[in-house]
Amino acid sequence: MSQITTKKVPLTEMQKGWIDQACSLINEERMRLFNRDLTSIHSPTGNEKNASKFVVDHLRRLGLDAKYQALDKNSGNAIGTLKGSGSGASLMLYAPIDTHLSADAEEDVPWVGPQLRPDMIPEGYIDAEGNVIGLGASNPKGMITALVEAIAVISEAKIPLKGDLIAAFAGGGMPMTPEPNAESQNHGLGSGVTHMINRGVTADFCIISKPWWAVFWEEVGMCWFKVSVRGTMGYAGVPRGTPGYRSSTVPAAKVILALEEWLPKYTEKNTSGQCAPQGHISAIQSGWSYRPAFPSATTEIYIDIRCNPRSTPSSVKAQFAEIIETIRSSDPSIQMDWEMFAAYPGASTDPNNWIIHSSMRGWEFAEGKPHEAPPPVSGQTDASAIRNLGIPTARFGMPFPPANSPPEWEGLGGMGFSYIPDLVKVTKAAIYAAIDTCSREKSETLE
Repeated sequence: MSQITTKKVPLTEMQKGWIDQACSLINEERMRLFNRDLTSIHSPTGNEKNASKFVVDHLRRLGLDAKYQALDKNSGNAIGTLKGSGSGASLMLYAPIDTHLSADAEEDVPWVGPQLRPDMIPEGYIDAEGNVIGLGASNPKGMITALVEAIAVISEAKIPLKGDLIAAFAGGGMPMTPEPNAESQNHGLGSGVTHMINRGVTADFCIISKPWWAVFWEEVGMCWFKVSVRGTMGYAGVPRGTPGYRSSTVPAAKVILALEEWLPKYTEKNTSGQCAPQGHISAIQSGWSYRPAFPSATTEIYIDIRCNPRSTPSSVKAQFAEIIETIRSSDPSIQMDWEMFAAYPGASTDPNNWIIHSSMRGWEFAEGKPHEAPPPVSGQTDASAIRNLGIPTARFGMPFPPANSPPEWEGLGGMGFSYIPDLVKVTKAAIYAAIDTCSREKSETLE
């Protein structure tokens, strides 16, 4: 199922007034400044402490009961609660806080391009058109900005909530694992939100904000594979065909081309619902770059294959095993072994769940037209972890790429161009869903 009709649940005149009152208090300049300041605090995965503490202090100034939750000495989460009377459902507004680049040219260049652009550096600034520029300014820090503003105006309007409204922003959300020599090996792949929920920060429902201006009730998971193509260590001075020498790089190229031919077929076979799981060859490693006279005995190929929420990582592993055996059969001279080294299952929320339709009503309120079904996508976020830990979750966020973004910045880059009017739409949708959900008796949201 990829398209559903929004269930119309009426609001009382008082609820409508609360939503209008809260929306009237949205302050774009406050959002812009908060977005800039948060962008200027570097928060790579595993080092989110300073950014999370900044958000905690901000939530306290808004009147929330806020705390910093440490994972270790450098990593942690920001959590705040706007208390309700206790008779309504609780709602978590969530976004990750870590960014995907180190912003260190020695580590990131040339893999991000020839140089670190302004949207890849954690030095937030506001350009002449009022856009916020800097590493993660739109994703994830624009998403945090939109949700914090929704909570700010609901608090400022003193709306009598029945259920708790919980602000939650976790580290460790990026699809990555630490470098092998890193002191801590526990960050990434949803580590922060998993820790947060396992330590008792939970809710009846959740809204996660990540890019794409539509409501999603399901997301892909992710499986990572390493293929090691084997040869023998050589020397560039020996003639080709010398007995005892076998290249690892040339047969690895054959493996790469075969996988590249298979991956679109995998996507076609595994597409369903809102998900079209993609696969990409993401990295190749072989030999010593400073010692090219000695061809390597091993060439490693790293592959990211996304996992439909109706499939398990084990089933993806079985499909990968089949293509590896097919490649072996087609060329028995290729010697290789492989392993799955990360597995993150996808997840769905029942599309009939309250929070899906409340979010769709919020989207329609902000957009002024019926909700439009998005195309099947393959982005992985913390939403799957939240769902798999038992919280029904809806996802929506700003359009991607952001409006007015320079053409050369429209790719992934630093996800560092934030257009505040786009964020305001997200804020309005979140306000609607929060009041729609938290100003009712809990029984109304369970029907």
